Order: sequence, then structure tokens, then C-alpha cells
Amino acid sequence: MAVIGIESSAHTFGVGIVDNGKVLANEKEMYRIGTTGMIPNEVAEFHVGNAGQVIKRAILKAGLRMGDITGVGYTRGPGMGPCLQVGQLSAKMLAKRMRVKIAPVNHGVGHIEAARIFSGLRDPVALYVSGGNSQILKISEKPFRHYRVLGETFDIGIGNMLDSFAREIKLNPAWGSTVDKVAKGGRYVQLPYNVKGMDFSFTGLATKAATLAKEHSKEDICFSLEETAFSMLCETAERALLLTNSNELCVCGGVAQSVRLREMLGIMAREHGARFGFCANEFNADNGAMIALVAERMLRNGYSVPLARCDIEQRYRVDSAVVFP
Repeated sequence: MAVIGIESSAHTFGVGIVDNGKVLANEKEMYRIGTTGMIPNEVAEFHVGNAGQVIKRAILKAGLRMGDITGVGYTRGPGMGPCLQVGQLSAKMLAKRMRVKIAPVNHGVGHIEAARIFSGLRDPVALYVSGGNSQILKISEKPFRHYRVLGETFDIGIGNMLDSFAREIKLNPAWGSTVDKVAKGGRYVQLPYNVKGMDFSFTGLATKAATLAKEHSKEDICFSLEETAFSMLCETAERALLLTNSNELCVCGGVAQSVRLREMLGIMAREHGARFGFCANEFNADNGAMIALVAERMLRNGYSVPLARCDIEQRYRVDSAVVFP
């Protein structure tokens, strides 16, 4: 079945098309944050202006006609309300026009399932690290099949922390990926390390790093910030791997694009004889294909929602979403 998926939880309006698990198209337009961060209504206006062309590009790239689409999926949440609404309305319009079923998808499940599917892992511990989320999860069958949260951030997601820090020290563009580039060649400066079991927090780390940036080079502070934050993630992921007696680990989400983070996790996984996997950066960044992949599985298992009940939920927790095999 050919399913189109729409992702619009934050700065990306993405449209993906999959057919029996094969990605036929994965198109997107991304709002440029600049130095001011994201203002939800402005980002939503950007999505409105780009939705039509991205959908058309995806269908053209897939080599399909509108009538070939057999199902629609969209990001129900979590995310910024105005942005989620653009994707929701676009998906409802398509489903109504093509008279096909529609499935609301959890954004986090999309990230995790994409990493699991593309890396060929069966039942991994998943480290989900993105702008608004930092969690360690694993499938649980009770009381329903879902991703159980084993550990998570006490305050903000690591992606938001890196972006905020980039703005604070006036990096341009103010992205976590810029921090990653500046960190090359830096030397370590002592920073706070905040881990509690399988949970962690980042605000104290970022505040101290911003303060020390007045005394040390940006290269040293960016390097130190990444090494400390990534070490925290590795420690908690390692603890989850051992406590669940797992032999598979994956990392997913926007921050999973970091080569250094993947390197550190890979070393840790090998030390415990565990397989380590991740997907291509195209699917780690927010994208429509991951939504289409999950929606296809939902629809194949007979799960869909009437158009009148297609809603959004800004705080849609990953552990409340049913995951279909």
C-alpha cells in the first residue's frame, strides 16, 4: 500500500511516501531559525506557504498519481500547536479528497521506528535525542504494545539545549550542528555532569558552559559541552542496556546526526557485545517518511481514525502511543 506521511511538528514541513516499507519519496522545506529561535505562528505560516508544493514534489518524486495513494498519516504530536495544525489539516484534506483512511502518528515513535527498521534491529533499547525530547525507551507489551520510557530529561531536550547555547554565545547559524562543527579541535574544560539513574538534566550544564565561554575559546567550550552531554547519554543508555539484558541499541532523532555521539555509543555497545544501529541523517532529521512508515503499519493492522476525530496533542507522550508490529 502506498501511504503518504506528513510531518509538521516544528521547523520542518516534510512529506514522505512509502510502499510496503520502501521509501519512494521524502521531500521537505525547513524554516530557518536564525538567531531568534522559533515563533510558532511564524513557522506555521511558513508551513502553510510551502505545504502544497512539498506534497506535489513528493508525489512526483514517487512517480505516483494522487489516485495511487491508499492511506495518509500525519504527526499528531508532540510539537508546536500551530505547526501541528498545518500538517493535520493538510492530511485531512488529502484523505478526504482521495477517500482513503488516515492515521495519527506519534512523532517520537516515528523517529524510533525509522531507526529500528533501517538498521535492521528487532527489539533495541532506543536513545531518542532531538530538539524537544531526550529519552531512553524500549518496547513493552503491557498493558499494550508501546515504548516504555526507562529514562528521560528532567528539564529540556538536548537539541534545545545545544541550540540555546549556540544562540547564547552568538554562533551563526545558531544550531546544535554549529556547536558540533566548532567543537572540532577543542580541549576539555570541566563542566557539571548531571545524571540520576537513567535520567539526566541539561540546563545547569548549559548555564555553566555559557559562563565559561567568557573565559575560554568557543572551540574548547563547545567541545566540552558536547563531550559532557554525550557522556551523560552514554552512561544512562549503558545502564538501560544492562538492566534490560538487551543486546541491541539504536540512537535516533535530530541529535543522532552527530558523528561524535554515534561514535561514543558504538564504542559502549561493542564493549557489551551489543549491536548498534542508526539510520541515515535524512531520516534522523524530522521528515515525512518516518511518519509514513508508522502510518502504513497502523493502517495495515486495521487502525485508522475518522476525519472528525483527527486531532493534535501538543504533549502527546511517546509511551501513550500504541506501536504496531
